[in-house]
Amino acid sequence: MRGPSSSHTAASVRIGNMARDLLGVPVRQAQFEFDPNGSLASTYQTQGSDIGLAAGLMGMTADDEQLNTALELAKKSGLEMLFKITGTGSVHPNTYHIRLFGETDESVRLVACSTGGGAVEIISLDEFHVSMKGDFYETLLFYSQGGGAWVTKEINRIKALVPNNEEIIESRKDDRIMLQIRSTSEPERPVVEELARHSNLIRIRQCRPVLPVLSGRHVRKTPFLTVQEMNGYRGNRNMTMAELALEYESKRGGISKEDVFNGMLEIVKMLIHSIQEGVKGTRYDDRILHSQVGRYMKAEKSRMLLQTGLSHKVTIYTMAMMEQKSAFGLIAAAPTAGSCGTVPGTLIGAAEEMGKNAEMITDAFLAAGLIGLFIASQSTFAAEIGGCQAECGSASGMAAAGLVQLSGGTVSEGLAAASMALQNSMGMICDPVANRVEVPCLGKNIQASVNALASANMAMAGIDPVIPLDEVILAMDDVGHRLPRELCCTGLAGLSVTPTSKKIREQLEEKKKDRGDG
Repeated sequence: MRGPSSSHTAASVRIGNMARDLLGVPVRQAQFEFDPNGSLASTYQTQGSDIGLAAGLMGMTADDEQLNTALELAKKSGLEMLFKITGTGSVHPNTYHIRLFGETDESVRLVACSTGGGAVEIISLDEFHVSMKGDFYETLLFYSQGGGAWVTKEINRIKALVPNNEEIIESRKDDRIMLQIRSTSEPERPVVEELARHSNLIRIRQCRPVLPVLSGRHVRKTPFLTVQEMNGYRGNRNMTMAELALEYESKRGGISKEDVFNGMLEIVKMLIHSIQEGVKGTRYDDRILHSQVGRYMKAEKSRMLLQTGLSHKVTIYTMAMMEQKSAFGLIAAAPTAGSCGTVPGTLIGAAEEMGKNAEMITDAFLAAGLIGLFIASQSTFAAEIGGCQAECGSASGMAAAGLVQLSGGTVSEGLAAASMALQNSMGMICDPVANRVEVPCLGKNIQASVNALASANMAMAGIDPVIPLDEVILAMDDVGHRLPRELCCTGLAGLSVTPTSKKIREQLEEKKKDRGDG
């Protein structure tokens, strides 16, 4: 992806893409409403939600090279985007109330949520309750008359026409009915035309998946979601964390282990290139800090810094990746954009110092992803819900386990390292200065990287984490839900409301107006 935030930028692109599909015709006007008690009301302009929505509505993807110009391109294309802060009563802090209008009289109304790390869910469509996460081809059939024997006959007809359907969900609203067809391939045009041949049918809406790996019946057979389940699954088998990650991803995605490994290898190669670009120096107008990597490297060479070896490389690479993110360079949300520096900066930096090859680095990333799975299944990556412990804290735990894998450690040591890293991050708030994902995000990523190094060393030295990883994750989740919303990426407390932060925000907004993009 590109952009400052996976919850805001990347998720908005995906929501925009899905909304565009559901409208079914080119978008003429888009109306967005955000609740004042949520996160988006105060951050949609500074963390890229408006950019992502414009990009998605024009059919861009989250890694598009032109992503940062999406608002300008939308304006030139005649796409009108209107934003309103109003009481919607939304429970989730990242809730989008959207109304799209096409060139004709066609319109669509939907409610979507960004759930963390770029994951999304449409929860309402034309007043029907739905759950669309972008992991299926979705075909939605709207009928004017609910009830009656014809519904059962219609479902049977759909099953015959769409034999690869994974699920058909029936929903009712007043005197209307909706049938939602989930499939792993897009129904061909003749099939859609045949589906339309029903006297009660009002409309058909379709939506393509936005996730790279689709869901299906096989997902119900995933081998494990927690550490406890993983330990039961592997039993007495002598498996590494990387091998367990391959096992999970292969079964979850219905793809071969070789394809999983090669997919991760391509991500690793991209991240190595991005770090190299970040080390060269980056620049982007709407930033608090421009490239700091060169300054740090110069200080290191002149021996102005404490000589700590590996931590220098890790600091530089973590910083380089964060600066790539702030310049709309290509990154991976690992697990989020706001914490994108920690895992690659730590693992790639350490691997270079240790002389490890790309395949070994890939194994380390797989091990890190395994920890991410446990966190995702039991908690959240969204700072809007759990504070920065959910982002940088999670990244630190993932990186710690990856370091153990890189060093040839055991599964138990990797789990211990992750546990200690998460314990050390408990309660970290999210309070970005000027609502930009830079300060204190840069420092927190570097802190998370150094914490990962220390935690991996402690684990491999045999230090007891005391609290098992599953229990730490659940404790972290509980702490996150207890944090006041003002401390969860809303820009309403902490460093966000200091006089200097407010002044910086004002200055950046003035510069945007002077450039004509405010």
